[in-house]
Amino acid sequence: MATGIEKHIVHSELMDWKPLKEEGVDTRGIFYKALRFDEQQNRAPSFLLKFEPGASYPYHNHPGGEEVFVLEGEVYFNEGKLTRGDYLYTPPGYKHAVRSEVGCVLLFNVPEEVEIIHLEH
Repeated sequence: MATGIEKHIVHSELMDWKPLKEEGVDTRGIFYKALRFDEQQNRAPSFLLKFEPGASYPYHNHPGGEEVFVLEGEVYFNEGKLTRGDYLYTPPGYKHAVRSEVGCVLLFNVPEEVEIIHLEH
């Protein structure tokens, strides 16, 4: 019995890592693989991110919340350290920065686009 499930399978190991590029955001050392693309939102809500050692993503808000699973390495969400096998749910409206000192690979589900928060110095 054919179910058509094959068209929904993503073979992420066969995909190349692409540099993450966002207007006005320093994303050096961060790479992504889009796992699912939402045509209505014109964005990928499910994706993998790879942080090279020392890479970071700035302080931002999650209007729709977020789910993260650590596949490799270790990462900090604000002061909270996560390592391989750890899961993080951030509720809607939660704000944080992300950094990895040793590098990591993370699985994300982010239902709504994040909002970068520019902190005044």
